[in-house]
Parts: sequence; C-alpha cells; structure tokens
Amino acid sequence: MSLPPAQPLSPRHFLDLRDLDGTTLRQIIDVAAGIKRMQRDRARPLHPALPLAGRNLGLMLSQPSTRTRVSFEVGMRQLGGDVVVLSPSDMQLGRGETIADTARVLSRLVDVIVLRTGQTDDLHELARWSSVPVINGLTPASHPVQILADILTFEEHRGSIGGRTLAWVGDGNNVATSFIEAAARFGFTLRLATPPGHEPDADAVSWARAHGARIETTHDARAAVRGADAVITDTWVSMSDRESAERLARFEPYRVDAALMALAAREALFLHCLPAHVGDEVTQEVFEGPQSAVFDEAENRLHAQKALLVWALCGEDWTRFGREH
Repeated sequence: MSLPPAQPLSPRHFLDLRDLDGTTLRQIIDVAAGIKRMQRDRARPLHPALPLAGRNLGLMLSQPSTRTRVSFEVGMRQLGGDVVVLSPSDMQLGRGETIADTARVLSRLVDVIVLRTGQTDDLHELARWSSVPVINGLTPASHPVQILADILTFEEHRGSIGGRTLAWVGDGNNVATSFIEAAARFGFTLRLATPPGHEPDADAVSWARAHGARIETTHDARAAVRGADAVITDTWVSMSDRESAERLARFEPYRVDAALMALAAREALFLHCLPAHVGDEVTQEVFEGPQSAVFDEAENRLHAQKALLVWALCGEDWTRFGREH
C-alpha cells in the first residue's frame, strides 16, 4: 500500500545553510550574540522572557554525541522548554517503523525535532513528512549548526567575518561542506586544502561559486593558510570512515602545527569543532595555544542553537529575543 502524498506544510526547517538567505542567517548570529550577552550580564542561565515555555524538543540521536546533545538540551531548557531524547533503541524506527510515520507521530507530540543521523536521506524524509520544524544536528553530508557557532566565535574575537579569508585544512567532509555554503551566505573567502581523493563536495563548491562565493581548492596546505584570518581543521577519520595507517599517512602533510599557523595572519584564530585527536590533525602546541578558540567554539553551540530554536518557533517577531529589554 503506497503512502499518501505529503501535505504542503511550511514549518521553518533548518537542513542546510543554503536553504536560508544571508539576511536570516545574519539575524540568527546577531540574536545568538544578544542572548549570550544577556545570559552573562544577568549571571544566570534563563532568558528573562522564557520564549519557549511550554514547548517540547524531540532530540533524535542515532550517533553518539556530546556537544550536540548537551547544547540542545541545555539551550531548550534555558529558554523555558523541555526535551525528550530519543535513540534508535528507544523508538520503533529500530523495529521497522517508517520515517514518514515517525515524523507524523512526533509532529503531534513535540514542537521541534533535532536529528543527528548517519543517513542524510533520513533527514530529508523526516522534514518532508514533519509538520513541525526539523533541525539538522549532523549528517554525513553537512553540519550547519556547527558553522553558526564557528561564525559567532570568529566574530566575537575578530569582528565581522565578511570580506575575511578562512582556511580549511584536512578532509573535505561534512563540516567543510557547510563552511562552503556559509562562504556564500556570509561573504568570506574560503580556501580548502585537502589530500588528493578527499576533496570537498563538488556540488557545494559549484553552488557557492554560483552564489558569489570565492572558493579556492588546493592540495597545498601552506598555500591555503598563507595570510588567512582563521585556520580550521577537523578529525581525519570521521564517524563514517575507517581508520587505517594508509589513510593517516595521506593526511600527515595537513597537520596544523606551529609552522603552518605561522603562515597565517598574525592574529589568526585556530578553530576545530571537536572532538580533537591532538597529535594527528593538530599539535598540542596549537590546540592549547593562544590562537586557539576551540572551547569558545564549543560553548557557542549553546548560544547559536538557542537563537536557531527561537527562529524556528517564535514567529515573525523572533528577533526581539536577542535584544535587551
């Protein structure tokens, strides 16, 4: 028996950065900065208006998570809402229930769904059938919530990211893809240095260039980093990859060490979404050094995602929650 067609609903999904215009993404960053200031100025974790009181978040995690789980759980509760955490073993999805049915059930029970999954198609199927907002908490193809935190972090330390140059060194993975999309939406140059065979997603590069982004790809880490305002890397072995001595050897020239950082701009930041394998993609000297902002970056997942939840759930006047009262 075939499923009925999905209904033409229009919740505010957040699946990839390319799906939102630059103005909306800029507003999310600005609201995140405002929420963070208010939280710190009042020396307490609750937003004064509790804009999500009575709302519930369904947090679906098919992969292990530290930052995604904790930041969404804490953020939703700081905004007055509640959270239900669901793993495959907790749900009938693990016993054969379809994503379409799961989406339609959860849409009756929660107000927003965050999905972290090893199957990109599952995210789009969930969003197709859900009548509440669906947020991409990570897929093998992209990791857009991480990039919101990264841009917030860069701008806290160095001002507007527009017109700046960022260098990505390592695997052309899901985080790299979302950075490519961000370059088009936020107006910065992105240079990506990857080993042969690990180049960034060609569709993402083509899309970003067609939307005005300056994307440079190379196999030369030194060329990518030279003069950059930030140097970004990630683990060499993602969840969907297999570690091998041969794979690690291919990435050896892409380790971010003090010599490589010295080629960047004098005030360049070092960013890493974590977890880090110190000694592989980055040396201890850089990871713990004065240019590293990795733990600010991790904290900013909380603030960026609070702004994202407010955008998804608070209607047309959602930006008011980032302004002082």
